[in-house]
Amino acid sequence: MSFKSENILSLIGADFSGNSDHDLRSVFTKILNEGTHGICFSPYLEGQEPGSIISEEQIRKRLEIIRPYTNWVRIFSCTEGNELIPRIAKELGFNTLVGAWLGEDEEINEAEIAGQIQVGRAGYADLAAVGNEVLLFY
Repeated sequence: MSFKSENILSLIGADFSGNSDHDLRSVFTKILNEGTHGICFSPYLEGQEPGSIISEEQIRKRLEIIRPYTNWVRIFSCTEGNELIPRIAKELGFNTLVGAWLGEDEEINEAEIAGQIQVGRAGYADLAAVGNEVLLFY
């Protein structure tokens, strides 16, 4: 995935392009310490990417890292182990926005939606989002 930094900066309504690394770290630390409403969560470790199977242990460890700083997690997929995230998140006290990532492969799309429905029926989704990857910047 690629992105243009000017698109990201415009989404947050601030221009940090003139700030030093020290200034950026200070701003980030302040925001982190105050806490955020929610965060887009990805459990991947270095070398992993969509298509990698994610374990429950890995998800739990990654959620524990962010637990003190936010109340909501937003996930993007309900396959390849990502469908475990909402249950674990709920166990740890998070609210969840559960996504189903749609693409060109109908079989994968059906698996995503089926996984999302299963997560929702189990009571682990506070909100659901389907197909919003059109917001991805290239």
